[in-house]
Amino acid sequence: MRFIPATFTTAIVLALISCKKDDGGEDNDTPPPGQSGPSTAFACDDNVPHLVLKFKFDSTQVRLNNLGLPAGIPAGHAAQHPRFNTMSAHYVEFAPTMWTALGAGDVLYHAAETSAGGANAIDFAQGVRVGDGETFLCLPLSDLAPGSYEWLRVSLAYQNYDIDFRYTYLGTPYDMQGTLASFIGFNTYIASFNVGVQPVAVNDDKLQGFWAFEVIDPMIPTAPITGQAPGTTVVNPLFDSSPIPAGSCVVTGQFAQPLTITGNETEDVVITVSLSTNNSFEWNDTATPDGRYEPAAGDFVVDMGVRGMIPIVE
Repeated sequence: MRFIPATFTTAIVLALISCKKDDGGEDNDTPPPGQSGPSTAFACDDNVPHLVLKFKFDSTQVRLNNLGLPAGIPAGHAAQHPRFNTMSAHYVEFAPTMWTALGAGDVLYHAAETSAGGANAIDFAQGVRVGDGETFLCLPLSDLAPGSYEWLRVSLAYQNYDIDFRYTYLGTPYDMQGTLASFIGFNTYIASFNVGVQPVAVNDDKLQGFWAFEVIDPMIPTAPITGQAPGTTVVNPLFDSSPIPAGSCVVTGQFAQPLTITGNETEDVVITVSLSTNNSFEWNDTATPDGRYEPAAGDFVVDMGVRGMIPIVE
């Protein structure tokens, strides 16, 4: 049996707490990683045409910065493609033009909020957490006003994914995996949640950047650790014409061709919301410049945000 000392947990905490912003209800059964709520927002269970939105996590999609411009990995940094388990959204809006202010488009979904923690916050217990290819929004197409829409806005609220990391003990390197859960909405009230298989009790509001990390290894039965990062990259190519509030996570993406709704549709309109996970987990690699995430050796996280969004009409 291998032995990993308690200093391992401390190293992970210190590494993740160093995260900085890129400029510019609990179930009775054990849920899948990162999932402790309903799997779909609405059931498409009647005979009317629907608007259906599905998440896709794409590590080959262009990696963008928060201004919507292609972004490489800075010198001295390294990154990896996290393997997503679940994602949730708090808000969905269709915008006719680049000049449409946030909230002035057709808002089709606004997740439940609560003041149970003292301030207005997203109610995590009622959030919708789904995996790759799964539907996170389905509602009658008649809810979307007839017109032409060039842009989609989705406010992301929570993400859960697995990452690789290395830990060296007494000269022996161990390549390991961990599950990271991060709350990226403006403010979230959390009673409790599961990171991977282990629960975390909060019973309070948490601002954008609250995270929890769990080692995926039965040989290391350590409890999840938590921390607070100052922010995350939020891609908005309309930063000049339609800015978003600081601390929000409203990601903006453009349709390849404007989405036209006539009001006479007879079939579902299915949109895949493709999120770029291209090297979206990024760290400062100067402590151990080998391209491997080694938090105990001094590597520290600098970004955990998705790197772009493309709405694709199926």
